[in-house]
Amino acid sequence: MAEFFASKDWLEAVDIVKTEVPLAIWETLYVTLISTLIALMIGLPLGVLLAVGDKDGIIPLPAPLRHFLNILINLLRSVPFLILIVVVAPLTRLIIGKAFGTAASIVPLVIAAFPFIARLVESSVREVNPNIIEMAQSTGASPFQIITKVLIPESVPSLISNITIALTTILGYTAMSGAIGGGGLGKLAINYGYYRYKYLVMIITVILLILLVQLFQSIGTKLSVVSDKRLKKK
Repeated sequence: MAEFFASKDWLEAVDIVKTEVPLAIWETLYVTLISTLIALMIGLPLGVLLAVGDKDGIIPLPAPLRHFLNILINLLRSVPFLILIVVVAPLTRLIIGKAFGTAASIVPLVIAAFPFIARLVESSVREVNPNIIEMAQSTGASPFQIITKVLIPESVPSLISNITIALTTILGYTAMSGAIGGGGLGKLAINYGYYRYKYLVMIITVILLILLVQLFQSIGTKLSVVSDKRLKKK
């Protein structure tokens, strides 16, 4: 054991961890949180719209528009993320100024994440008890009031749980983006673990990614429990 910790590979891995891992962790957190925030800004209203836009919904949407939104979301969700990065490279270059790099990975991450978040939000909103909606309608509440004061508040625990799932999924996408120029822990794992055969570095980055997932999941679960009014009543 002592020989292992004194070996050249271990010492090189420790040096890389000290010099490059802190920046890689920061890049991963930065890209993950910013991408999730932007995707949430797009996916939340879209998911609510899909949930209330049914034929018999609160705000019925025209059938062609409803079908178009569903097809668009299903189409974007079906494209593998690595392929999506390449496909949207021109758009990324137009927005960021370059197609590859830490900041550039935000564009494909948002495009990959917002349809996923929209479906999760739609599922959360549909879980709200219909009796509560009917009660709000009977009081003369407008569709906007029902959405903002009934549907969204009632679905907050489920929304937090689903957003946590989206956050951990995006974190996994950031690791994949390292394979083709993205920054963060994924880039570190690819550059050292795959190209230079420094498997200790790859193992360390994988462990760090697992710890980040556990951290996000723990925080999300705690917030979901705290916000659940049904548990408070008990």
